[in-house]
Amino acid sequence: MSRIVYVLNGPNLNLLGKRQPHIYGHETLADVEAECRRTAAELRLELEFRQSNAEYQLIDWIHEARERAGGIVINPAAFTHTSVAILDALNACEFPIIEVHISNVHRREPFRHHSYVSLVASGVIAGFGTQGYPLALQRLARLIDDSEK
Repeated sequence: MSRIVYVLNGPNLNLLGKRQPHIYGHETLADVEAECRRTAAELRLELEFRQSNAEYQLIDWIHEARERAGGIVINPAAFTHTSVAILDALNACEFPIIEVHISNVHRREPFRHHSYVSLVASGVIAGFGTQGYPLALQRLARLIDDSEK
């Protein structure tokens, strides 16, 4: 199995550190990427780290990952609760998918409690702040390693 991992980030995560820091913290997306790159290197993973506010772009990247990657870490942000199209794209993948949310979505508005992505995810990490990303990479590396045995 490929050791390429896509870390995909949905809408408004480009504003991390600026938008609602009381919910999402003060780390920027660049900080998250740097931490993911450090973690990926330790785990012998090759990282594709991307962010888009456009649903179609996330879907195109999922299609690309389907051909190249061993897994996806995805923070679909608001698309978590609305995008059947992202769910359908992820359903076409035959590798582990870890869903990440910076905030604890279950302590927020009721509409945030439902996730289409969770229906296909191997695991969900929520409420650990940006620390959820390296945790997701650690789990994904374990799943990739286990599949190679």
